[in-house]
Amino acid sequence: MNDESIISAIDAENPFGPLDIIYQDEHLVAINKPSGLLVHRSWLASDARYFAMQMLRDQLGCYVYPVHRLDRPTSGVLLFALNAQTARVVSEQFAERDIRKMYHAVVRGYLDEHGQIDYALREKLDKIADKNAQQDKPAQSAVTDFMTLEKAELPFKVSARYETSRYSLVQLSPKTGRKHQLRRHMAHARHPIIGDTSHGDGRHNQFFRQHFGINRLLLAATGLEFRHPETGADVRLRIPVPDEFFKPFRPTE
Repeated sequence: MNDESIISAIDAENPFGPLDIIYQDEHLVAINKPSGLLVHRSWLASDARYFAMQMLRDQLGCYVYPVHRLDRPTSGVLLFALNAQTARVVSEQFAERDIRKMYHAVVRGYLDEHGQIDYALREKLDKIADKNAQQDKPAQSAVTDFMTLEKAELPFKVSARYETSRYSLVQLSPKTGRKHQLRRHMAHARHPIIGDTSHGDGRHNQFFRQHFGINRLLLAATGLEFRHPETGADVRLRIPVPDEFFKPFRPTE
């Protein structure tokens, strides 16, 4: 098997396949990417064996073009083009912020009912991959709208300061596309996303692992809205919020 012949999506050992296709036409295809699956090969994640791009290519029997990305631990709507021209147009739509994105997350604490986080973020550079990049770039504008959908107070002392623990299920709508924007914005607001090992709260992450058996980042891309690059029609992609996101908000029977 050569380097390009990645293990097929029907491989019984593949924990991610087959991929859940939520939309497809002759120009575009969208999947519900599982948490933990990389979009494409990366030397920064040499431990990975499976990649959404190669798996989808094998599943469809044709080449696919990624037009945006989701972080490895983030699940949800991931869009690909089926030809280079469509890929160019849709990539431009993402770059020009003509595509509306929606996410859901579980965060620590009680958030306001709705609001906006307007907090500039410095570009996150990798010390190896970006060693030749400008290191002192000014912070870039970053804006996220949020709306709280559910709240829960659990009778468990996770933090030494409080006898109970509070959590919120929130809908997030990024207006800009900075690296790790949602994770960094929620951490800045002192409401880190559960399961975030880079910007989150390790005590609450551990509580969710031990009490709920949840080992993932509780962040999912649940919607995309855009104008179809070929037909001009409005496309609205939606997937349900993952079931495990509701565990803190549903009393056990």
